[in-house]
Amino acid sequence: MTTAVKDKEQAKEEVMEYAIGLSEEGVRALSAARNEPEWMLEFRLEAWRIFEAMPWPKPTDEAWRRTRLTGFKLEDYQLNNAAPTEGDRTGVSKLLGQELDEMESAASLIFQDGGLLYRDSSEDLAGKGVIFTDLQSAVTEHGELLRRYFMTQAVKPDHNKFTALHAAMWDTGAFVYVPRNTKVDLPLQIILNQATEGAAGYHHTLVVTEEGAEVTVVDDLLGGKDGMQSAVVELCQGENSILRYMNLQDFDHSTWNFLTGRAAMQRNADLRWIQVSWGSKVTKAFLDIDLLGEGGHAELLGIYFPTGRQHIDHQTLQLHRAPRCFSDLLFNGALKDKARNVYMGIIKVFPGAQQTDAFQRNGNLILDGTARADSIPGLEIEADDVRCTHAATAAQVEDEYVFYLMARGLSRPQAERMIVQGFFQAVLDRVPVESVVEKLERVIERKIGG
Repeated sequence: MTTAVKDKEQAKEEVMEYAIGLSEEGVRALSAARNEPEWMLEFRLEAWRIFEAMPWPKPTDEAWRRTRLTGFKLEDYQLNNAAPTEGDRTGVSKLLGQELDEMESAASLIFQDGGLLYRDSSEDLAGKGVIFTDLQSAVTEHGELLRRYFMTQAVKPDHNKFTALHAAMWDTGAFVYVPRNTKVDLPLQIILNQATEGAAGYHHTLVVTEEGAEVTVVDDLLGGKDGMQSAVVELCQGENSILRYMNLQDFDHSTWNFLTGRAAMQRNADLRWIQVSWGSKVTKAFLDIDLLGEGGHAELLGIYFPTGRQHIDHQTLQLHRAPRCFSDLLFNGALKDKARNVYMGIIKVFPGAQQTDAFQRNGNLILDGTARADSIPGLEIEADDVRCTHAATAAQVEDEYVFYLMARGLSRPQAERMIVQGFFQAVLDRVPVESVVEKLERVIERKIGG
């Protein structure tokens, strides 16, 4: 190795050390290590200034009253900026320590820690003008397009403390762009494996569908032992576009997980969003549907199954800004052991959003007397020609149902398992990818038995 090369490698290592630190210098070094253009550096720095200016959530904040940050210290987690090499699917499977699901997909992106591990795309997608790439590549290869949408239309840096941090420090992510009147028949698959213990991750998913476009995207997140993840999901839908999006979170039960997601929907856009929360020690998720144009149709469906001492908290907003829009929210979850679930949801109808049709339902099945579920649905209505309803339930498995099934030859565990599976079926029936349904059923079986 020549001296010049040595000096270059040493400088890069020093830059990477700075990138691990949480400071303005760290933000600059992170951007420099990735050879980012000036606009992204300025974006990160502005986000860092917002982060420093915003206070940390307090127990008196309504959004955080039921989810405390006790024991969470940001300085305990280091940004893992490792850049794994791309490999074949068999090698990826071994590295992840499990067999990858055999989903029939149009293309795949697999991330590990701070970088892209595997890419599988097709010439057919590129021929249609579809962009499906890692976010770092998009910064340099599709800069103008990315700059138009990245944290400008759906989730903005000042949305909350964690989005500001994310905007400054984002590391991995996927950019999906489907041009006008283009349909992608098979799902696009994104997998994040947070493999390094004690690491911080800032994963970003940005999906843009132009007018008349149609696509299905599956986001699969796992790993994260003793780690922290602060993720952002942005779904930007043009007029008459159709998007099916699935976020499947199964982090290690020692991980702090913070998620902010928002769909910005134009006229007659159609969305079905499946949010799954299996893993993590603590999850705090802010999920918003923003119906900006007339005639939008949105479904936000969630399932969760905390066990042990897991704490899962979803906060949703169904924002009806335009007339003649429909939204349907259904979050169903089961709880075991000393687990806790919190659900808080608001349907907000703005003035002029007449003929709104909005539903919000949260159901909790408590399998153990020490588990706890808090459900706080709400309505804010500023129009007079609307139909808005909300409902929340929390119940234990009724003995009479168990005895009914046992009288037909099932054992008690089999009867309870059937009841729990049936409880989730209302959501599973609306998951549009069969291999995802099968995967969710396996996890439910594992949770019931474990």
